[in-house]
Amino acid sequence: MFDIGVNLTSTQFAKDREQVVRRAREAGLTGMLITGTNALESQQAQSLAQRHPDFCWSTAGIHPHHASEWSADTASTLRRLAESPQVVAIGECGLDFNRNFSAHNQQEYAFDAQLALAAELQMPVFLHCRDAHERFMAVLKPWLPHLPGAVVHCFTGTAEELAECLASGLSVGITGWVCDERRGMPLRELLPQIPVERLLLETDAPYLLPRDMRPRPTSRRNEPCFLPHIVQQVALWRGEEAAWLAQQTADNSRRLFRL
Repeated sequence: MFDIGVNLTSTQFAKDREQVVRRAREAGLTGMLITGTNALESQQAQSLAQRHPDFCWSTAGIHPHHASEWSADTASTLRRLAESPQVVAIGECGLDFNRNFSAHNQQEYAFDAQLALAAELQMPVFLHCRDAHERFMAVLKPWLPHLPGAVVHCFTGTAEELAECLASGLSVGITGWVCDERRGMPLRELLPQIPVERLLLETDAPYLLPRDMRPRPTSRRNEPCFLPHIVQQVALWRGEEAAWLAQQTADNSRRLFRL
């Protein structure tokens, strides 16, 4: 099992980061990708990954929430981080028109700049899209022929959006969102439409704790050690064997990020 989305730099892990990694190993994970969401956290993510060689890697990028922070210095920081062996993707980058913490034009500028950097460095991209699919694809598509790979992290879109992502050659990251009986049902129904070779799994910890875990964890904080539950449920809803799916999605992760 490989968790492609762990926000290990979050302050929610401030007191027990090393134990979180240990519990992930004990749960059977073979790797984790630590997400960088701004210049500082991308540096922190790389540093954390460096502490756990051959188990943790990281991304370097500017989340759309932080797009207003984009500058020449930011670009230089990402470029420098990308030279380290721990950093295996540019991102988290993309568009978020749900919360609009940065203006739309700022988001599109920072997204395009990161796609250009990924194309130049020949690195895969770790993508974010929320309530912005049309513009997201418009910015992304011209770069796809120049990128070695891309995954839409924490996909929660519609059937039509999924079809366009797959037709464009994107991999799809699925989280415990599908374990939510309130808002995850439409996505759960789409799971069989994702070709297994394009499917990646993630916790997005500390967010999106699966709501159907029994017994319920005492804390609402999600952890990568809960990835086996997501694997089990996704396999059930896809009609596949969990151990097989765990291996397939781990192989997909290592192939995309060239590990």
